[in-house]
Amino acid sequence: MATKWSELRISAGSFDLNKWLRGGYEKDIITTLYGGAGSGKSNWCMLAAVSQAKKGKKVLFIDSEGGFSVERVRQLVGEGDGGGVGSGGDGGVEDGGKEETEKVLKNITLLNVHDFDEQKKAFNSISKYVSENFSLIIVDGMTMLYRLAMADAKNDEIKLRGVNQELARQLKILAVIAREKNIPVLITNQTYQEFLSFEDLKEGKKPQEFMVGGDLLKYWSKCIIELKNFNGKRKARIVKHRSLKEKELNFYINDLGVRRRGWI
Repeated sequence: MATKWSELRISAGSFDLNKWLRGGYEKDIITTLYGGAGSGKSNWCMLAAVSQAKKGKKVLFIDSEGGFSVERVRQLVGEGDGGGVGSGGDGGVEDGGKEETEKVLKNITLLNVHDFDEQKKAFNSISKYVSENFSLIIVDGMTMLYRLAMADAKNDEIKLRGVNQELARQLKILAVIAREKNIPVLITNQTYQEFLSFEDLKEGKKPQEFMVGGDLLKYWSKCIIELKNFNGKRKARIVKHRSLKEKELNFYINDLGVRRRGWI
């Protein structure tokens, strides 16, 4: 008997994103969204979280960057304007007002972490939060606090090794949960620019952007999507995927979510 797409993926919360991803995010893997500040990473996370919570599913949202916004939840639910996630082809979810917003917020378990030690403690107890009714795990800012911890340990090889090992442990925990419990994991990651010498700049060479965490994130993530913001013109690019080839999507963000940008 053939397996349905809905059994292999969850909705990304947007008709256009679901179409681009051929059904949404795969359930048994880590998907990494990476890009610079303002590229839309947190919005993509919020969109997926609200989509699942509106369906009565539980979501674990670990936030290290303060990106989770109750006001944004209200917008995506469509409180007061009849819109929201669901009205744009997200699987027929009913729209609602304040009661719907409260329902969504009750279905999202939010863990705020403020340093890498707190992030470590959150991952130590992650299994107690994840039950059969959980349909999504989000870590918004997987490497921000890791990056700060690396900076604090820059002159201590033992501490540096320990920080890297801890990040690897956390990624392994997420990968095991995704695979064994069939729960999709969505994480965001920052970028950094390579250092160029004066001679390179003089020759007109432009610095390349790289994903923080490098090989660790590439190894554990079976899907990697790059998000960019060129003066308000946003673009997503599939860098790695198990079944989709590399492709791009021009998109914009509004109160109701993420939409594909046309030629105009």
